[in-house]
Amino acid sequence: MLWIIITILVVVIDQATKRIVVSNIGPSEMIPVIDRFFYLTLHRNPGGAWGIFKDSSVLFLVLVPVIAVFLVVAIIRNRDRFLRAVLGLILGGAIGNYIDRLAEGKVIDFLLFYIGSYPFPVFNAADIAVTCGTILLAVYVLFIYKEPKKEEREEERNEE
Repeated sequence: MLWIIITILVVVIDQATKRIVVSNIGPSEMIPVIDRFFYLTLHRNPGGAWGIFKDSSVLFLVLVPVIAVFLVVAIIRNRDRFLRAVLGLILGGAIGNYIDRLAEGKVIDFLLFYIGSYPFPVFNAADIAVTCGTILLAVYVLFIYKEPKKEEREEERNEE
């Protein structure tokens, strides 16, 4: 149940923050939060992360639902609460950006950071959820997950 709450919370936060930005920031406007480091801006991204696969909206419109189904199946099949929560983060982020693609054909990004004079690619709350979820998934796979023992695998097969 926690994964559903996390997924919904990510989608709500993502969509709410995007609506606030669209309502209050013009397309070429940059509002300094921390001067020369962090700005709020409005950017509509037609591609994937960091603008890759520009103008591939059909690819994303097909691929994201397939990934979402895979995530839901993985969540339902797993009993590990940590893994379910992590996959809920990724699912919520994917849904948040997918809503933008359906509504506008582009993803609304608004968080801009400068590292020295280099502008890091603009991103949003959904991107944060996907990134954090992916990092936590790597931590889970590398440090937490334990391969089930032979007896446990046989018990699971017998239950099916």
